[in-house]
Amino acid sequence: MSQTRTSREIPIVMDAGALSDAARQHAHDHAHGHDHAGHHADDASAPVPGPAPVWLRVGDIEISEADIAREMQLHRADSPHHAREDAARTLVVRALVRLECARLGIQARPEDGETEDEALVRQLIDREVDSPMPDEAAVRQFYEANRERLHHPDRISLSHILLAAAPSDVQARGQARDRAESLIAALKETPGRFEAFAAEHSACPSREQGGSLGWIERGDTVPEFERQIFMLREGLAGLGVETRYGYHVVRVDGIVRGEPLSWPEAAPRVAAYLETQARQNALQGYLEHLRERHPVEGWEHIATTGD
Repeated sequence: MSQTRTSREIPIVMDAGALSDAARQHAHDHAHGHDHAGHHADDASAPVPGPAPVWLRVGDIEISEADIAREMQLHRADSPHHAREDAARTLVVRALVRLECARLGIQARPEDGETEDEALVRQLIDREVDSPMPDEAAVRQFYEANRERLHHPDRISLSHILLAAAPSDVQARGQARDRAESLIAALKETPGRFEAFAAEHSACPSREQGGSLGWIERGDTVPEFERQIFMLREGLAGLGVETRYGYHVVRVDGIVRGEPLSWPEAAPRVAAYLETQARQNALQGYLEHLRERHPVEGWEHIATTGD
């Protein structure tokens, strides 16, 4: 568990023009109203789309594939199938809340910029979901059992060379992987050229600082990057690190392991964690209760199968 702090996003970004020609053409086609079959948006010969199919229903509320596709834009996942499932689950919960609020006569009263759906969720939970607060004994017990996990955040000093490639461009990503392997091989022979290689090859603005990203804590950058870099030892990584941006040649310049939290430091964090867990468990139980009251049909068309 880490200290509460303001998150900062490490600017691992692609320069303008870093995408392949194919990706740029794809973006150009969309900007000028072409569909995937090459039809212009105003082309009378283009097929007329029909209504989106509906597999999923919650009570009398239908959730179409178009609804799910729109919601998917808000859900990042390691595959489109998981993103679709996450989006569908969100829409199911939203429908359950609407139906139950209608049954109880709860009308949305948004506060502080809330949407109506957000207000309904808050009002329903406040009225119907009761979660126990952890006492000091429970907090102390968790602290004693989990001391090795309770520490200040680990920090890692990092330099990288970004070889940019769009996620959908298979050819460009293969080329980026091969370039990363070539640069790693060259750097094993001449480690002192890292900064020069970053200035010459990297598509990240950090090339101006020899590829240095400075000190990073968890939450500073994208999850798939962090999952890999915090497993590395000091020195040059033997393989390229793949992210949504492309492939990264990574050099770990320093690692600082977080110091253990004392009881006064840990107690409020543990209490907040246990309170959140208790509330989530109570909420999950309440949602299962709502699913029994308002049946969900068609989930078998949504659920992933371990792809």
